[in-house]
Amino acid sequence: MITSSSNPTIRQIRALRQRKERERAGLCFVEGVRLVGEAVQLGVGVEALVVAPDLLGSPFAHELVAQQVAAGTRIIEVSAEVFAGLSQKDGPQGLAAVARQRWTPLDDLRLGPPPGWVALVEPADPGNLGTILRTADAVGASGVILLDSATDPYDPAAMRASMGAIFAVQIARASFDAFAAWKRASGAFLVGASDKAADHYQDIIYPQPVVLLMGSERQGLSPAQQSVCDQMVALPMRGRSDSLNLAVATGVLLYELLSQRRRQMR
Repeated sequence: MITSSSNPTIRQIRALRQRKERERAGLCFVEGVRLVGEAVQLGVGVEALVVAPDLLGSPFAHELVAQQVAAGTRIIEVSAEVFAGLSQKDGPQGLAAVARQRWTPLDDLRLGPPPGWVALVEPADPGNLGTILRTADAVGASGVILLDSATDPYDPAAMRASMGAIFAVQIARASFDAFAAWKRASGAFLVGASDKAADHYQDIIYPQPVVLLMGSERQGLSPAQQSVCDQMVALPMRGRSDSLNLAVATGVLLYELLSQRRRQMR
């Protein structure tokens, strides 16, 4: 059992708090029984489990560890104090994993089944991104494409907000120019959102699968980005607020796609 927070292995794991190190290593730190369980069940490449026996309470967690031991996964056993130093949760559960990041190359993307994809231009808030991943999974979307300077989906806050959906949907990243070229080559129908669009989002029949293009939290879609879209839609604002949270706006549009698909299938 590792009892020192200065142990080299522990220092390497702690370094994964930094995006630069996560990207260099291609790894992420997955904390919590539910997230680790999702990663294992969905076939994510788990490099090691980090286990604090004194904190491990749930029968499911014990079963998960036993299964990974049988599968030959590396187990790093640590004291409760060392685990608390790695944890970014209130009430650490004593189970975490070091796992491989998964990215789908843009050129490998296929439009797939309805409703399609979500593309996000420079999302800045990891909580918003995690919530969008969770919603995309909920409606059966293929995944999320991150454009230009996007926040890291493997940020701990994004992974927590995704509730494990980060392991269930595909994630790609690209420059906007590369995305626009992929859009033209794939024949994707691109729907953008703007408060200045002429068409109400419920007045359009969406040819699914589609790609929803959502602008950044602060600036929305630029005129050049809107010009790449086949259709622009607006979400009405009736109160004093002049905009919706990015995750909320994306969720509204994704569930409109799901509703239309349900009506078409009747």
